[in-house]
Amino acid sequence: MQENAQTHTEEKVITFDDLGLKKEILQSIKDAGFTVPSPIQAAAIPFVLAGRDIVGQAHTGTGKTAAFALPALNNIDVRDGVGLLVITPTRELATQVSDEIFKYGRNMGVKTVTVYGGSSYNRQIDLIQRGASVVVATPGRLLDILKKNLVKDFAPSVVVLDEADEMLDMGFLDDINEIFSYLPSNRQTLLFSATMPKPIKLLAERILDNPEFVSITKGETTNTDIDQEYYVIDESERDDAIIRLMDAEKSTKSIVFCRTKSEVDRLANVLSSAGYLANGLHGDMEQRQRETVIKNFKNSGVKVLVATDVAARGIHVDNISHVFNYHIPFDPESYVHRIGRTGRAGIKGKAITLLTPLEFKELQRIKAKVGTTMTHAFVPSKNDLRALNLQNIVNTIEAQHIYDEAHKILDMLKEDIDEETIMFKLVSMILDKQTIQGPNHIGIPADKLAAILDRADKRRDSKGGRGGNFRGNRSRPSGSGDRNRSGSGDRNRSVSSERPPRSSEGGDRSSRPSGGGGYRGNNASGGERSSRPSGGDRNRSRNRD
Repeated sequence: MQENAQTHTEEKVITFDDLGLKKEILQSIKDAGFTVPSPIQAAAIPFVLAGRDIVGQAHTGTGKTAAFALPALNNIDVRDGVGLLVITPTRELATQVSDEIFKYGRNMGVKTVTVYGGSSYNRQIDLIQRGASVVVATPGRLLDILKKNLVKDFAPSVVVLDEADEMLDMGFLDDINEIFSYLPSNRQTLLFSATMPKPIKLLAERILDNPEFVSITKGETTNTDIDQEYYVIDESERDDAIIRLMDAEKSTKSIVFCRTKSEVDRLANVLSSAGYLANGLHGDMEQRQRETVIKNFKNSGVKVLVATDVAARGIHVDNISHVFNYHIPFDPESYVHRIGRTGRAGIKGKAITLLTPLEFKELQRIKAKVGTTMTHAFVPSKNDLRALNLQNIVNTIEAQHIYDEAHKILDMLKEDIDEETIMFKLVSMILDKQTIQGPNHIGIPADKLAAILDRADKRRDSKGGRGGNFRGNRSRPSGSGDRNRSGSGDRNRSVSSERPPRSSEGGDRSSRPSGGGGYRGNNASGGERSSRPSGGDRNRSRNRD
């Protein structure tokens, strides 16, 4: 593949009006509240408008959906059948992308169909043939449709491969290669991937024609809107630490990442018992359950989502204030994907990672790979949290609205109690509700941590190892990674792996119907506004994510 690598730096502030998009699309952008394109959008949109194939490298939260959707919608004829095909690795991401494309194309009469597990072939095919201009699909079901020739004259002029590296990890690379054998050769192809491993580069060489290579800078890749901290604890302190930190941070909406499905279930129960509106999300849940949990999280009925890496892929929810890594993620790429759920659309976010002293080497490895900065912080004690709560109580009282009934109650109290005592009693009532769970001190103090790391270095040196170069909190490493990558691209080899088989997120290859269909039509053009089914594939897979 011939790569025309370019470094895109912002020399002047450009707006969407400068990019040459149709007025209908510009109106949709304005309705969405956007004025200035993100770096990946400013770099990619002109090439896509010009009809060029591109490889776009950008992480979650950088606005890459609009980077391909806006110019693709600009180029296709929405009255001439399916003009845009987007292939995504998971059902959740398919739904998200479909919703965004509908929003951008609603003023043009764009109709979108999502193709994923939970609906019959007949419904799915009917929705496509009723005038869909955009299809967003997961690989398994899309391949079944193409192989069986169930949709006549299916020849999209623009094909997008979204989150290509995740498809590689989930075992869909063979499916992707086969899918492209059914697509027209005179197409425009856009490939987006957060990372570019060798198999993805080889795939790009096969399916793209002299592409432009568009990548945002390293600084932009590691989102500067995300504050990153890590806390060093003993293994037995994880539950107490996560609760104490959530209490201290006052997060509005957060995701807690775990490594295994059983850990998700257990921790969701722990957090619920601690008073948090928490739900778990993993692949052993039925599709209808998953969709309900995600919907409640988006609508703030659930404040804390406890999830595995694969289950959370494709979930792009606004206003997530915090990401908590209950355990260090498996690899640097997973770390970037995790923290990318917060700090979106210019809103500040925070990523917090728990780790033990034995995990420092993995922490440094991710720092070197990702090029990010994390601050070593200490879990607040009960006294620290009480002091913080006092200020919060003051702020709450100052902002409290005064009801008419308050005067009546105060007059009744003043018959027997003086005003100063009344105020003390009322504040004490508030303090009684400020329960702080767990031991007073959580985590490893700085002096003990330095000694532990020194001993670890000496043990490595005595065994001929390379030793370590981190001491206490004098440097600021970041990230993490577990060398035991039980889920790395293996579809079914490990029950504990969070990598799903082909029949899960990306499309069902079993004999059961699994292609979900969701129609987003435009009322002005006679289509249905929304007839997307809720899913509901009851074929529970114990091996998938």
